[in-house]
Amino acid sequence: MNNAPPTPVAITGVGCICAPGNNLAECMESLFKGERKLGPPMRFTSSHAITYPVFNIADDLTSLAIINTPDISRTGKLGLKAAFEAIACAGLDRQRLKSKRVGVCMGTTLGSVMNNADFYRAYLEDQDPDLAAITMYLQSNPASVIARELELTGPLQTVVNACSSSTDAIGIGAMWVRSGLCDIVLAGGADELSHIACNGFISLMITDSGPCKPFDRDRRGLNLGEGAAMLVLESEDSKKERGVQNRTFVLGYGASCDAYHLTAPHPEGRGLRRAVGEALAACGISAPDVAFVNAHGTGTPDNDRVESHVLCDMMPGVPFLSTKGYTGHTLGAAGAIEAAFTVACLEKGAIPASAGFTTPDPELPSSPVTGEMSIPGNVAVSESLAFGGHNGVLVFGKKEVLS
Repeated sequence: MNNAPPTPVAITGVGCICAPGNNLAECMESLFKGERKLGPPMRFTSSHAITYPVFNIADDLTSLAIINTPDISRTGKLGLKAAFEAIACAGLDRQRLKSKRVGVCMGTTLGSVMNNADFYRAYLEDQDPDLAAITMYLQSNPASVIARELELTGPLQTVVNACSSSTDAIGIGAMWVRSGLCDIVLAGGADELSHIACNGFISLMITDSGPCKPFDRDRRGLNLGEGAAMLVLESEDSKKERGVQNRTFVLGYGASCDAYHLTAPHPEGRGLRRAVGEALAACGISAPDVAFVNAHGTGTPDNDRVESHVLCDMMPGVPFLSTKGYTGHTLGAAGAIEAAFTVACLEKGAIPASAGFTTPDPELPSSPVTGEMSIPGNVAVSESLAFGGHNGVLVFGKKEVLS
C-alpha cells in the first residue's frame, strides 16, 4: 500500500484584484504599508441610518478587453481581470491555452444569483421589465465567462459553497491536475458588492459600522468587500514542456461540514479541526512545519473565538493573521484572494500586521500578529469557514519543502 503524500501541484501564475489594489503587486504593497481602503458603497445607496463601510474596488472595469461576451456581470469581469493577470504571470497566452487540456474551477456566492433589485421591483409592479438583465445573468456564470472568453474546452465548474467557495475551487482544481484530467487549471473565485448582500448581512447583525477588528476584544462584526483572485495550477509535464519555473505548490486540501447551524460555526470547531487535520495529513505536514496561517478572521464574535481556539490547539505558537482587515469579507472570492496573499507572503518571507487588531481578547487563547513579521519557513496554511458549517483548508509550500 502506498501511503506517500499526493504529488504537489505547481502554481505558475497568480492574479488578484480587490480593494488594496488592481493587481497582486499593488495589493501586497498596500498590505505591507498597512493601508485600509474603506468607505461608503460606491455603486448603490441605502436608507439605513448608519452607513456601513465596505471595501470597494474603484475600477469600473470598462477598459477590460472582453472579446467573446462583453455584456457580463461585474463578478464575471472581476474574475476575468484576475484570470488575465494570472495567465500573463504564468507566461501563457490564448493560443497556448487552446492547445492544452485546460479546466476552469471558480468559487462565488453573489455571482450565482441575479442581484438586480430594479428588475425584481419592476416585475413585482407589473412593469414588464427589459429581459436584458436576465440575459446578462445567464451569460455571467463565473467559470463559463472565463472558459468562453479564452475558448477553453476542459472541465468547467462553479462552486457555490458560501464563503469557502473558492478555497474549495482551488482544492478541486488541484485534484484535476493531480489526476491527469487537466494539464492546466485556472482556479479561483470572484464576487462583487451587492445591495442585496449588504442588507442581508446588516439584517444578521454581524456587520461593523466601523473598520472591522478581527480577533480583537472589541470586534463587532465584518465589513464586506469585493474582488477576485486566480491561481494557474499546472502539471509537471506541461511546466517542463514550457520551460517555466513555478511560484509555489498546492500541497494539501481538506474540507468538512460542521452540520451544526445555518450561520454559526460549531462552538468547539469540530469541522474546522477535521479540515485542518485532513489538509495537513494529505501532504504529510505536521504543525511545527507551518510558518504561518492566513486565518478566516472575519471579525465576528463566534468565528474568531472558534478559530482562535482551533489554531491554539492544533498549531500552537504558529503566527497567524487575518487579511480581511485590508479587503473586507469578499464572500465567495475570499478563499482565492487569501490564497493569493498566502503564496505571495511565502515568496516574500514575511507577513503583514493583522489589520484592525490592537487589544487582545482575554477569552481567546491566541492572537494574531501585530506588526510585519519575517517568516523563514516554507509552508503556510489558508483557512475558510462558511455559512452552513462548511470549512475549507489549503496548504501551500515552496520548492524547498520538497527537497
